[in-house]
Amino acid sequence: MTENTAEQYDVAAYVWPAYSDAPEMRWAFPDGIGEWERVRQGRPKYEGHRAVHEPLWGYLNEADPCVMEMQINAAADHGVNVFIYDWYWYDRRPFLENCLNDGYLQARNNDRVKFYLMWANHDVKYAWDIRNADDHATVLYKGWTDRADFETICRRVIEKYLLHPSYYRIDDKPVFCIYDLANLVQGLGGLEETRSALRWFRQEAERAGAKGLNLQCTLRGGNQNYSGVDGAAMVDQFGALKQLEFDSITHYQWCHFLPVKNTFVNLMEMALDRYQQIEQQIDIPYYPHLSLGWDSNARFKQLRPAIMEGTTPDQIEAGLRLLKQYVDERPSVHPLVTVNSWNEWTETSYLQPDREHGYGYLEAMKSVFM
Repeated sequence: MTENTAEQYDVAAYVWPAYSDAPEMRWAFPDGIGEWERVRQGRPKYEGHRAVHEPLWGYLNEADPCVMEMQINAAADHGVNVFIYDWYWYDRRPFLENCLNDGYLQARNNDRVKFYLMWANHDVKYAWDIRNADDHATVLYKGWTDRADFETICRRVIEKYLLHPSYYRIDDKPVFCIYDLANLVQGLGGLEETRSALRWFRQEAERAGAKGLNLQCTLRGGNQNYSGVDGAAMVDQFGALKQLEFDSITHYQWCHFLPVKNTFVNLMEMALDRYQQIEQQIDIPYYPHLSLGWDSNARFKQLRPAIMEGTTPDQIEAGLRLLKQYVDERPSVHPLVTVNSWNEWTETSYLQPDREHGYGYLEAMKSVFM
């Protein structure tokens, strides 16, 4: 077995691009500071609840290139060399692009930390506005798109992002990740139609000068039909991924497939078991994932009891070492790991320094991957 060297590991942290003012989201965040509004309003919902998470750097505008230059340096200096930007498109237009376009892409040092996009094609519910947090049914924006809208999205992604020198590539192919496979297939009208659309996307990327495309998908738990057609024969997630010719898979958050009302140590063990099962179920390269926490109570009025416990820097470091071992035992697979998250403060899953642990999470990352 060949062990990976420090500079070979790709540690990719998801970025939630909502920590700046976004005019299209002021209906949810009227204070003009994006979802920092939720972080600042966070209050305990029971005795001993660690609901207040204060950023050591303060409530910074992440659409400011000077802010992002500082954050890029902090990430790179501690072993994080890729940002995966959550990227949104609703109502036939982009959402929440300013942190990427005005912050990261304008940062003079963005070559230190590569980036790629995860199209977060999920629905937006009225509950994003905490004043309506009890409304879990009303959908304001649907996450699926039809073929015409899909082609508009792909052209924008190719033109603005895929060919950028800091865009992340595997085997020299730019990586583009899709968050919600079921929504993608439903919007495009079925598996055959989706395969045709994805093949078109690959051709357009190559026509623009890319050396191919690494299409990635985030996995979920559950047992739903991915056929995209009501009443059609059952197609599971792995069957759909094979038919659609995806190149790689990973996860976004443990809450999507594990019982996160648990301890970090238990969840890390369950996650590794699940990753081994995935390898036996599908031959698409899987990139292992670690989630730093889960507590979404800052977004809701009533208690959300699914809370991950035990996410101290020491525990995180131990988990990262297990993840590194997992990668080292598979030298034929590209050494990429994904981490949730760089800055998901309202889900308490972040690497950025806070007032309780200082740089503890980043130092844990550095001790393992540098």
